[in-house]
Amino acid sequence: MQLRKNIATSEDGFLFNPSTGDSWSANSMAAEWFAWLKEGRSREEIMDLITEKYEVERSRVELDWEDLMKQLQEARLLQS
Repeated sequence: MQLRKNIATSEDGFLFNPSTGDSWSANSMAAEWFAWLKEGRSREEIMDLITEKYEVERSRVELDWEDLMKQLQEARLLQS
């Protein structure tokens, strides 16, 4: 999954869809995920980066990932 190409992101977790005018904000960890998604990194790469950087269990990161992806899908901010 990737963020739609037209979605603007900021370093503090703010997303903006210029096509609809909708905006969405998240915490700082999600902001990192957004940046990596826009770079085209894979789910596995992002999981590895978060697990290593924050020294958290992989299972916790996977749950957070699934929750974030669900929210992004509901907001129509992802492309397949």
